[in-house]
Amino acid sequence: MRAPLRPLSRRGLLTGTLSSVALLATGGSLAGCGTRGAHQTEAGCVSEDLSGTERKLAFSNWPQYLDVDEKDESKRPSLDEFVAKTGIEVAYTEDINDNNEFFGKVRNQLAACQSIDRDIIVLSDWMAARMSRLGWVQKLDPARIPNVRANLLPSLLDRSFDTENRISIPWQSGLAGLAYNGNVTKELRTVDELLTRPDLKGRVTALSEMRDTMGLLLASNGHDPANFTPAQFDDALNKLRKAVDSGQIRRFTGNDYAPELAKGDIAACIGWSGDVIQLASADEKIRFVAPDSGVLLYSDDMLVPNKATHKANAEQLINYYYEPAVAARLAAYVNYICPVRGAQAEMEKIDPELAANPLIFPDEALLSRSTVFMTLDEKQEREYEGKFQQVIGA
Repeated sequence: MRAPLRPLSRRGLLTGTLSSVALLATGGSLAGCGTRGAHQTEAGCVSEDLSGTERKLAFSNWPQYLDVDEKDESKRPSLDEFVAKTGIEVAYTEDINDNNEFFGKVRNQLAACQSIDRDIIVLSDWMAARMSRLGWVQKLDPARIPNVRANLLPSLLDRSFDTENRISIPWQSGLAGLAYNGNVTKELRTVDELLTRPDLKGRVTALSEMRDTMGLLLASNGHDPANFTPAQFDDALNKLRKAVDSGQIRRFTGNDYAPELAKGDIAACIGWSGDVIQLASADEKIRFVAPDSGVLLYSDDMLVPNKATHKANAEQLINYYYEPAVAARLAAYVNYICPVRGAQAEMEKIDPELAANPLIFPDEALLSRSTVFMTLDEKQEREYEGKFQQVIGA
């Protein structure tokens, strides 16, 4: 079963584009994430693990991010199997709709070393990096999650904010690249085409996610999105500003671009692979493009927050979802990049067409052109987000 298009972007809204509710929840500014007293240390915020006596865990995730039984939507086959195999009861909640909104919901407790009543949370990589920087996440025991080291895609191993894979484990991944509707425009191959081609003027959208839009522009200028200078960022930003000022870009979006692309209301866009797979299943003329200059690889990661009291149980679940057969069943539902090696062979038994889809199981050629956006410190995050928001008019 293919998951329906999600009404909210899993990548999240950023500074300046938050709803008024989220702004209130986060104190009106991302600058507050570095306020005095917010940081914790492993020695200063000790968490007790009760897994030995309490066979349960609380798991918070995004909507439509876990397989569901087609005949009974109350059943989640892969999770139900985990419960049956381990005897660990899982309270599963789809209560994460936006990274910053969730951050605002839990920040006061985590800053004070208090429980948020969750043992696993799933957040996007850049937010995982922030949570790690603040010291709000427990370190995982590699001995309890051997499937991760054995089966995690090499491109997602040892990321800059988690060099030992002890803080955040990818749940699913995706690519940011280009997309176009072949019913209303000709083939699109490069970022420069998107931003300058006369026939696309006013028929283009870009993402309000700074890391994805700016990462693609940095790459199109020959710079490395994983390691760039302020001058290189400004150079790419000027390219974006010209496309905005000329009217080439109609607007900036979350994944609400998807219905417009499907209908042909926009001809092309910067978009996410998971969305485009779903659109292409209904219309093969809708295409995702990985430009030669490269694509952005992102992930949504499993974290165990401070004061979670069932870390060992959570590690069992993480290890379980890195079994290739389990990962394949999950990928067959969500249609994002499966981060687990060996799952493609298992997918052949479920859906050979999905097994052959490079946007779910990228080949080495595509992965070699993918980059994870540079990890930002607090100062860089404020500076780059602020500049970006000024250009997109948020």
